[in-house]
Amino acid sequence: MTAKRGAPVPVLRAAFLGRCPRCGEGKLYKGFLKVVDRCAVCGLNLGAQDTGDGPVAFIVLIVGGIVVGLALWVEATYSPPMWVHVVLWPPVIIGLSLYLLQLLKSLLIALQFKHRAEDYDEPPP
Repeated sequence: MTAKRGAPVPVLRAAFLGRCPRCGEGKLYKGFLKVVDRCAVCGLNLGAQDTGDGPVAFIVLIVGGIVVGLALWVEATYSPPMWVHVVLWPPVIIGLSLYLLQLLKSLLIALQFKHRAEDYDEPPP
C-alpha cells in the first residue's frame, strides 16, 4: 500500500522497516547506516538529511539502562563470578547498540520528514 504524495506513512512503520518516510516503499539505506540520496520509488530527496548524534545519545541511555538493570538482576539472583559479567555484557551492549542505531536513525529521519516535509524536496546546499 503506497501512501500518496503529501500523506506520509506512519512514523513507526517507516522506522521499523527502514523505508522512505513519504511512500513507505523505497529503501532508506544503501549500506548499514548510509542513507540513499533519493527514494527509488517516489524520488524523495533524502541525501541532505542528517540526524547528527541524536540516535547515539538515546542509545547510550537506553542500552545503559537495560544492561545495568540486567547486570544488577543477574548479580542479585545468581551471584556469578566476575568473569561471567565480563564475558556476558559486552556482546549484549554491542548487539543492542547496533540494532538500535539503525532503528533510531530511521525514526529521527521519519520524524524530521513528518515535521519539515517541505525541506525534503529542495536540493542540498
